[in-house]
Amino acid sequence: MNKLLIIEDDPGLQKQLKWALADDFKVHIASNRLEAVKKLKAHAPGVVTLDLGLPPDASGVTEGFETLKAIREMAPNAKIIMLTSNDDKENALRAIELGAYDYCQKPFDEDALKLIIQRAINLYELEEENRSLSRKNRVSLLDGVIATSTEMMDICNMVERVAPTDVTTLVLGESGTGKELIARALHHLSDRADEPFVAINCAAIPENLLESELFGYEKGAFTGASKQTIGKIEHANQGTLFLDEIGDLPQPLQAKLLRFLQERTVERLGGRKEIPVDIRVICATHQDLSRKMADGTFREDLYYRISEVVIDIPPLRQRPGDAVVIARVFLDRYAKKMKREVKGFTPEGLAAIESYAWPGNIRELENKIKRAVILEDGDMVSAKTLELEVGSAMAGFESVNLRQAKETLEKQLLSKVLTQFGGNISQAAEALGVSRPTLYTMMKKYGFDTG
Repeated sequence: MNKLLIIEDDPGLQKQLKWALADDFKVHIASNRLEAVKKLKAHAPGVVTLDLGLPPDASGVTEGFETLKAIREMAPNAKIIMLTSNDDKENALRAIELGAYDYCQKPFDEDALKLIIQRAINLYELEEENRSLSRKNRVSLLDGVIATSTEMMDICNMVERVAPTDVTTLVLGESGTGKELIARALHHLSDRADEPFVAINCAAIPENLLESELFGYEKGAFTGASKQTIGKIEHANQGTLFLDEIGDLPQPLQAKLLRFLQERTVERLGGRKEIPVDIRVICATHQDLSRKMADGTFREDLYYRISEVVIDIPPLRQRPGDAVVIARVFLDRYAKKMKREVKGFTPEGLAAIESYAWPGNIRELENKIKRAVILEDGDMVSAKTLELEVGSAMAGFESVNLRQAKETLEKQLLSKVLTQFGGNISQAAEALGVSRPTLYTMMKKYGFDTG
């Protein structure tokens, strides 16, 4: 039963409130600020009702506001409902500005008060669930990688196994899925973690400059080469070289990179000396390299050299539950950075995040959350502020296969329920309205651990 703390000094009102609410909530009573603090510490209620007129200032509001402040400091996530007289709406609104959730006027209607309390409890539980998921999944297998889905946990496990080795690794995935984050995780979990991690985007540098960026040059090698300059490959010596968007590497440089990977030596532009380099190489691309090899724009021998291990990151739409968890982390980060009093998402906001297909993946999600933190007027981000619609699961796609859509939604629901009940099969089966054998069959079908 949900815990409720009633802070009220009038014994008659205490009895009336307890009698009205005890059937639906586990009620605790406090008559003043000191008692309220003790009960708050002892029982950690999610919702508190607070009378502004408390002793020793029973005829005023000073002590009530001090108690509100104390509760906000001790239990910032608790929902506080102010109980006020009919002629004291001004102070009730002031209390809301100071962090109270809502108010109810005396003499109160029992049903109306229960409704307000239940709404507050529902919101508190939703926020607690989000915080729990965020805490659980932020401490993930890899530093910086936030994941709850089976798909991404498999990726994390693979990275942990591959990282201690020096195999050349190819990271695949759509734009915005976090390929560089995985590359950095491979570096940080390796024996080279204390050495340089040098990244270069092959698509961002003009072809005529990319060779000198990678291999360096000697003084006088070309017009403007006024001094000897070492390239990114030499900079990464003893560490890791990350070649992002390797699919855009010009063909002449593909041959030179292949030779480096085979020989592990570089020759600067304008130089004749072969310089040995000890590095680990990680490459990434969002392009289909099989297609590029077929049309002759990417060397097949280079592909096999860079893909000793391939890590294929699934898009966010194929990672059930991850979008909400990542959104919570971004919200906390930007609310703190921008000093905004935004605490979570409305139920509609969460539903919109879960149902949207995120064609731009994590990068799009981050931009949406950042914008919402800036523009949201309240303390809960709505679907409207996110510029999302509930049920827009297939936004951004031109065609939908009905069977695939059904399986995707089924898998998302299964992941959510298993997470909600901590993997308890009986509770999950009951929540889904299926038998335990049926649930086991579903888990096996979608690759969930049934051990």
